[in-house]
Amino acid sequence: MFEKVKKYYERGFYSKAQVADFVKKGKLTAEQYEEITGEAYDG
Repeated sequence: MFEKVKKYYERGFYSKAQVADFVKKGKLTAEQYEEITGEAYDG
C-alpha cells in the first residue's frame, strides 16, 4: 500500500489530506506519511 500511495502522491493524484486519511484508516503509519509528504503527521 505504501508504494502505491507514494507513487500516486508524487504524481499529484493524492493530496496530503488524502494521504492522512490512509493513516487514519490504519493503512499507513505516521512515519510513512512523513516519508511520503516530507512533513510530520499531525492527525
